[in-house]
Amino acid sequence: MFIDTHAHVLVEYYEDIDAIINNAKSAQVNLIINNGCDAKSNQEVLANLSDNIVGALGIHPESVLDYTDEDLKILENNLNNPRIVAIGEIGLDYHYGKENREKQIELFSKQLELALKYQMPVIIHSRDATQDTIDTLKKYPVRGVIHSFSGSLETARIYIKMGFLLGVNGVVTFKNAHLKEIIKEISLENIVLETDSPYLTPEPYRGKQNEPQNILTIAKFLSAYLEVDLEEIAKITTQNAKRIFDKLPDN
Repeated sequence: MFIDTHAHVLVEYYEDIDAIINNAKSAQVNLIINNGCDAKSNQEVLANLSDNIVGALGIHPESVLDYTDEDLKILENNLNNPRIVAIGEIGLDYHYGKENREKQIELFSKQLELALKYQMPVIIHSRDATQDTIDTLKKYPVRGVIHSFSGSLETARIYIKMGFLLGVNGVVTFKNAHLKEIIKEISLENIVLETDSPYLTPEPYRGKQNEPQNILTIAKFLSAYLEVDLEEIAKITTQNAKRIFDKLPDN
């Protein structure tokens, strides 16, 4: 069994969500962590929890100018739902500039405070903001996943020492990606698998819409590159996910 620890299975992207779930099950992906990123998607995540989909609620840094305190309150009020397993997708994103840097850090910090209060793991988005992400996380002793990790080996080791796992998705299959070399250095015990569907489709399917079934493609790539049995990849990454996301069901 595989777990997709980060996807956006939302009607904005998929016409037939039941088909997406069935495709995933056919590829041995029996559980998906569906990530919210703003008030609207958080509500959809809550409305579509099922045997095969659990949720994470969060406000993405790209929504820093649009969120309200009420959005945060609704998020907090739903953290006791047994199928909400994390706070995410949250973090910092300076890719388009740092004009909102202080507001982003404030929003990030508010959600990390909730994670501490409710002892919830977090799913971290960090884009062109590594140092501020690390500095902010150091103030809050939380656990979680660094989503779509693509940093250096040194950065990987910093996050691991802080108690985080690294989210590995289709990027690892890209020809010029160095992520596979980093994974060889840090070992499988420090990663979880994710798709970030509908984004970051792995080779050889780049150009097509991504979906959770492609966890199997990513796992097969790692199996071949690391010379580790596919069953072992599934076992280790599933154990890692359950260690971090301790509310995950057993299915």
